[in-house]
Formats: sequence, C-alpha cells, structure tokens
Amino acid sequence: MLLWPAISSAAPDPDRIAVNVDQAKLVKLPSGIATIVVGNPLIADVTLQNGGVVVVTGKGYGATNFIALDRTGQVLVDRQIQVEGPTDQLVTVYRGIDRETYSCMPVCQRRVTLGDGESYFKATMGQASTLSNEATGSGAAAKPTN
Repeated sequence: MLLWPAISSAAPDPDRIAVNVDQAKLVKLPSGIATIVVGNPLIADVTLQNGGVVVVTGKGYGATNFIALDRTGQVLVDRQIQVEGPTDQLVTVYRGIDRETYSCMPVCQRRVTLGDGESYFKATMGQASTLSNEATGSGAAAKPTN
C-alpha cells in the first residue's frame, strides 16, 4: 500500500507562525505588549519592536510557542511557532556519520546547518568568524583619526 501525503486546501492557521531556520519574519501584534515569553528559545527567538511588531527568527527545527503579556500580566497573544528547514537548494554530503551541507545557488558553497558534523561545523564557523573579524579590523584601521 502506498501512502501519499495529504494536501490541505484549508486556510493557514492564524495561531501558527511558520518560519524557516536561519530566517526571520515580521508579525504585527496588538499594541500594549510589555513582555514576550518564548517556550523554547533554542527553536525560535521573538523580539518586540516599536508599534506592536515582533521579529520571529527560526533558530532550530521544531515547534514552540510565544506568549505576549501586557503590563498587568494579561495574556494578549499565545501563538505557536513552527520552524522548518532551509529554503535554499542544499546538497548534503555524508562521510560515514559526519554530515556536510552546501548551498548550491547557483554555485555550491559551504553552509552551516544544524546537524552537520562537529569538525565541519567548527571549521566553517571558524572561517566565518575570522573573515568577520578581519573585515571589522580592516574597516576600523581604514578610518582616519583626528
């Protein structure tokens, strides 16, 4: 017997926010929000901006929720967040149990993805950190001083 995934034509759930890992989404909420509580901050981050807008950032795969409270502790919003996989075209290379991920849009380049092997993850993050530090240092060195 073959099982096919169900395709639903139902409207999206207004109490659920879908965001991809390593991406952010802006969500408009009611005014008067004073506090944001995130169920699992390893899955998503929610940051309150001016005007009742929150930035929802996918940090890890899975589902969590966030609750928005006013200054008196009244719950204004209680929403689910579903963090899904990346949307770019990925190539995954397995070397035994170690995994490496490459983003291939249009040329394949290293991409750090949750679940990659530890040595690949650390090497790629180290290169990105060194590049960022060098760019910051070069930019600061190029500024004239009075």
